[in-house]
Amino acid sequence: MKRVLLLLADGFEAFEAAAFTDVLGFAGAFGEEEIEVITVGLRPQIDCTFGFRVVPQVMLDDVQDGDFDAVAVPGGFERAGFYNDAYSDEFLDIFRRFAAAGKPICAVCTGALPVARSGVLRGRRATTYHLLEGRRRRELSDMGAEVVDETIVRDGSIVTSTSPATSPDVAFALLEMLTSPDNVRTTRHMMGFV
Repeated sequence: MKRVLLLLADGFEAFEAAAFTDVLGFAGAFGEEEIEVITVGLRPQIDCTFGFRVVPQVMLDDVQDGDFDAVAVPGGFERAGFYNDAYSDEFLDIFRRFAAAGKPICAVCTGALPVARSGVLRGRRATTYHLLEGRRRRELSDMGAEVVDETIVRDGSIVTSTSPATSPDVAFALLEMLTSPDNVRTTRHMMGFV
């Protein structure tokens, strides 16, 4: 069984996180291998961008890297406090450790920014939220990433994307990295994507 650490910052977007839980959940229910998604955060309750509240299964301080095969991070809104957690030393250290181990890191939308801030995207291809006159992409570039004008960008074991709409595709990319293209096809079919 594979295990994915779903890293949730205060102010994260619920839709982006749900894509990982649903895609990987369907893969476990109907695919070739069970994949457990564990929600992780810095506090006992986390508020999503638009007020939805979640209770993470594990506190970040209790995470053992060896227990996980990949990390996924949804983006969020600055006005909801997303960057307070997302730019914390604890979050940035997770990305550094998973990158050093060659484990997949998948970030949706502005979730790419803390990944970049950790330093693991320096000199690598990546993308992030493309609207707001390119503000977030300029930030990504300022952190050393080579910004690519594509919806989803994979550079080695790191996947980044442009917007909430890409969430299922990023989750399917992670599924393929952890299992196989056949498993992705089966899961897409069972979820009604094809």
